[in-house]
Amino acid sequence: MKIRLSLLALLILLSTTGYLQTIAQWRGVARDGVYPDKELLNSWPAEGPRQLWKIDSLGNGFASPVITADHIYVPGEVDSTGFLFAFDKNGNQLWKTETGQEWSQNFPGPRSTPTVVDNLVYYCAGKGNVVCIDAETGQKQWSVNMVSDLHGKIVRFGYSESLLVDGDRIFCSPGGRDTNIVALNRFTGKLVWKSKAMGDSAAFCSPMMINLPNRKILVNLMIHHLVGIDAATGDLLWSHKQERENDIHCNTPLYENGFIYYVDRGGNGMVKLELSPDGQSIKEVWRNFKSGNVQGGFIKIDNFIYGSRYRPAKFESQDVATGITADSLKFACGSTIFADGLLYCYSDQGVMGLIRPFQGKMELVSSFKITEGTLEHFAHPVICDGILYIRHGKAMMAYDIRKR
Repeated sequence: MKIRLSLLALLILLSTTGYLQTIAQWRGVARDGVYPDKELLNSWPAEGPRQLWKIDSLGNGFASPVITADHIYVPGEVDSTGFLFAFDKNGNQLWKTETGQEWSQNFPGPRSTPTVVDNLVYYCAGKGNVVCIDAETGQKQWSVNMVSDLHGKIVRFGYSESLLVDGDRIFCSPGGRDTNIVALNRFTGKLVWKSKAMGDSAAFCSPMMINLPNRKILVNLMIHHLVGIDAATGDLLWSHKQERENDIHCNTPLYENGFIYYVDRGGNGMVKLELSPDGQSIKEVWRNFKSGNVQGGFIKIDNFIYGSRYRPAKFESQDVATGITADSLKFACGSTIFADGLLYCYSDQGVMGLIRPFQGKMELVSSFKITEGTLEHFAHPVICDGILYIRHGKAMMAYDIRKR
């Protein structure tokens, strides 16, 4: 059978059970904010690239869309109820399915990006309802609540984890004392294992997976520790303590060539850790308390890390060998992704910027203002098949950024 691949977010993975999966998920194929699209515009006109369409009926939300070969999935909240919407590539609604009680207190609306695996969509609502939905029909397959069923603890801005799937398992972080992190069977929702880890509450972070020759390690930031969990058993392998008291750690860590990088603006700023070859231990290489952002993510390109800085608001680059700041650029704090040699930076002031990086240096090439939508500009942008998708509250816009 021929599998159709999307340039954005479909990644063919050989799972531990020996079958192929197509996965579309948070921040692209590797959860690192890097999108594979090529032949994109090198600059934009003052008013921005051509808008293809817009949707203005999503309700509240800060969650990014996720795009497959044929569909777009994005959650929204209306009157404290959560919905998952499915659209075609022209912005026409195909279905919407209720996902449970959504976060409606401070910063109301969904935070979690759906994860699509083959013909199933997985999503975690702000009040902890984890649902599995048929990607074509919108029919619910199963649901588990991380509070009532898994004894988790809701944190002050609601659950914000974009769920991670590997093989026949789905991983999530209820933040309970005994059920700190759990693995569920992705077809039934049944518990596979539970881990006490360090007993921390969840901290708004979406996990990543390290694939070593003889072990898979689930890595996530909880309130007080970065933890590494054996994905097969749930055993805690190691932890890295947050040195400064804070409960907001939103940025997915990155693993590359034996090193783990993580960035936040609460506990440690920016950190580089060395992972032992067997995955059983870590060693701190450096940390930079001054750098880091709250929820904008970061991008590693060659020997530098790029991303926004929270206070004072600007974009920065750090040398990965030392952690020392290499360059800074006057641009408001926001989220960052990368494609075709350029950084795409969506500021919390609603400005979409195109930045050219080169060996740690940065140049602002183009920018335009997002004038449609509601509330804060927190959702991360997405690129798929030469289309830039931006979600701003109740609105989602599609821009053509292909060269012509």
